[in-house]
Amino acid sequence: MSVGIVVPLPAYTIDPAFIAKKAEDLGFESIWYHEHPILPVHSASPFPSTGGAIPESYRHFTDPFIALARASAVTSKIKLCTGITLLPERNPLVLAKEIAALDLYSGGRFIFGIGAGWNREETTIMGGDFDHRWTQTREAVMALKELWTKDEAEFHGQYYDFPPVYCYPKPAQKPHPPILLGGNAPNVLQRVARWADGWLPNRATPGQIEESRIILDTLAAERGRDPASLSISVFGQPTDTSRDQIDAFLNAGADRVAVWPAYCDTEAEMGEQLERMAEKMIR
Repeated sequence: MSVGIVVPLPAYTIDPAFIAKKAEDLGFESIWYHEHPILPVHSASPFPSTGGAIPESYRHFTDPFIALARASAVTSKIKLCTGITLLPERNPLVLAKEIAALDLYSGGRFIFGIGAGWNREETTIMGGDFDHRWTQTREAVMALKELWTKDEAEFHGQYYDFPPVYCYPKPAQKPHPPILLGGNAPNVLQRVARWADGWLPNRATPGQIEESRIILDTLAAERGRDPASLSISVFGQPTDTSRDQIDAFLNAGADRVAVWPAYCDTEAEMGEQLERMAEKMIR
């Protein structure tokens, strides 16, 4: 059953190796790490879900790729996912190698959830173009695809420009790991149909998923793509999500549902919580 675990914040208090192994043993399908490389102390950017101040817990992210590398070393089946990578804040020439190595050594288990970011100050500090962040994100994806699929890759764009280069290893998944676009921007489904492999919505309802699945299938067909090749991964559902609620999302057209456990101080507490969640959510 396609139920995943979103790592709660603070994301570094419990070893990723422990939580991934425990989740895999209990039958969870995927584990999701998110990121903020930094957050500015002073920021006027409103928090997306509330419109207010940034929660204190958002200061406490770990690096998702280091965490997923630890997870990959002690597991064999669970999908290793970012939810999300802030793509305008990373250099695709470095990121392509990190992802390819993780995908290769894990046996093709990486899922690349990406977004363009919501904190203007953070994006600017990290060298991104906040006002055109989706344009920059698309260009980064195009550059990554070249690096993953070509023996001699080059790219010439507005934000990224490099001559022919070697970039190895290549990912285990061909042509590359699935790219899921996060968020609920007005054009997100059009973007998915044009240049991604799936949608990663947050704070969604089964009704919204059902409506979006129909739209996404139509957009895919218009572009000559197989609608079944574009996934929907419902992200960040609350800890008390029931099996019936998960089934409602899956019946509406979602491919998986990722649930957010409550923060725990110790591995023992987290293990017990995951056991309770698995008993309730996984059949």
